[in-house]
Amino acid sequence: MPDLSAFFASMGHQALYLFLYILRILVPVLTLIIVIKCYRSVKLGRRPAEPVIMLEEVTTHARFPVLYWENSIGRSRSCDIVLPDATMSRDHAVLMRREEGWFIIDTNSKAGTFVNGKKLKPTARAHIHPGDTIAMGSSALTLRQTSLSDLKMKRFSMLGPGQRGASPFATFVLMIIVQMLMAIQCCFAPQEEDAIFTPLPLLLLGALLVIDIAFYLFSMKGLNRVSFEVETVALLFSGIGLFLLAGDSMDVALTQLAAMFLGILVFCILIWFMGDLERVTKWRLPLAVCAVGLLAITLVIGTSINGSKNWIFLGPISIQPSELAKILFIFGGAATLDKLQTTRNLTEFIVLAALCGGCLVLMKDLGSAAVFFVTFLIIAFMRSGSIRTVALACSAVVIGLFMFLKAKPYAAARFLGWRHVWEHINDNYGYQQSRTLTYAASGGFFGTGLGNGYLHNVAAGNSDLVFGMMTEELGLLLALVTAAAVVLWIFYVRSDVTRSRSTFYSISACAAAGILLFQSLLNIFGPLDVIPLTGVTLPFISAGGSSMISVWGMVAFIKASDERTYAVRKRKR
Repeated sequence: MPDLSAFFASMGHQALYLFLYILRILVPVLTLIIVIKCYRSVKLGRRPAEPVIMLEEVTTHARFPVLYWENSIGRSRSCDIVLPDATMSRDHAVLMRREEGWFIIDTNSKAGTFVNGKKLKPTARAHIHPGDTIAMGSSALTLRQTSLSDLKMKRFSMLGPGQRGASPFATFVLMIIVQMLMAIQCCFAPQEEDAIFTPLPLLLLGALLVIDIAFYLFSMKGLNRVSFEVETVALLFSGIGLFLLAGDSMDVALTQLAAMFLGILVFCILIWFMGDLERVTKWRLPLAVCAVGLLAITLVIGTSINGSKNWIFLGPISIQPSELAKILFIFGGAATLDKLQTTRNLTEFIVLAALCGGCLVLMKDLGSAAVFFVTFLIIAFMRSGSIRTVALACSAVVIGLFMFLKAKPYAAARFLGWRHVWEHINDNYGYQQSRTLTYAASGGFFGTGLGNGYLHNVAAGNSDLVFGMMTEELGLLLALVTAAAVVLWIFYVRSDVTRSRSTFYSISACAAAGILLFQSLLNIFGPLDVIPLTGVTLPFISAGGSSMISVWGMVAFIKASDERTYAVRKRKR
């Protein structure tokens, strides 16, 4: 007689495997759909590049369209509004929109700026209204209204015929479905007690859904916003990372969930804080000092882990101040257009970058130092537009790095295994990379399943090597979708640069997206031996409370660059 119990047990295991395999196929497919829908919705929902107000030359009646919230005026071709007037300065003034209306600021011009015949003091701000006359050099311009001059638009989603942006609620629900599919997979992850099913991931899912729904209702109902695309993508990958970690350790996942909640709080606080540009300008210097202070304190009382002195322990809580300093560093570097044109130098920011970089080098945290340096390059180029400045900075850093590696052989040792990991499969120069390459390749397109991989048994498998862990357990397809989503942040902020309410938002958003992309490249290509391995986390996915909080801070800068973010709240009053 055949053993029917064994037969049915075998059939049950095969059915369960097929069910989980289908879920592993659905997750990357739905994730890709969500990312595409959110990105497309953002693109469709942007205000067209049409004049919001006009400047009309008094004598010739030539009309100059005003396209942006902040506009440089002068005879230089780099200005937003170029006037063919030899008596004007190259960068003469800035015309900008603020909460109270339109303002004109003279940016230390030689001939001066006059409003209705009254000369402005250098760097002074004058409130102007339609019909007012602005004289600069031998030119006189009158401010004229257009049909789009009211920036408190009832609808920012000006779509073409047949075009519709994705419903925020629909994509949000789809995101929750992905999180549910991840939780179900996690329930069947291998357990130490050999149980087939554990309900703990469902409890984790319940807590996650409470955070998701509360955040959605607060944004869409409480603040009456019209968009939730950026937040949806951030919640999506935070949830994927959460259950990837839960398949390895529920304790780590709970810590990650708490950090995610704190990160969302930081996101909300930053969005509120950046809503008032006068407040931001006032606090820029103190926040920059705090960035240096955080790193300096770490040098004094920090604890070394894996060779880097970048952790501070407060009882059972560990903090990585360099992650939080990234947010403050961006505040210190970004500035509004009028401030950029009146100061015209990078001295303060160069000093800030040098102090932060010096602290990180002394902490032996070369990964974070590289991230700060790339952020510096992005901000410096956007502030000055000078490729020469960027080239000089790169040259100085290359020379400094060469001298540092000569003086500190322990740091140079990191490069010994690069491109030779198979010759060092059992030592510190290639152990992690060789395992990452081997285990990631075994995952195929849809992975081995949560908890069924081997990379989580390798040191830093859930943090510095997490891209390999994701590829192994969740599959190459989802890993590539995750990487592509980070790349899309760059396209998002690039297309948002000219439509932001201020140059501050444009610079800070580009810097934040640059940090997310560069960190991702380090985390992906380091363990795969494309570049030397550095201890940098993958945004949203890697274990690390400080990193999760910092990433949500970066998302806040990206969200703030969308002019709809604050316009809706203004309309509600």
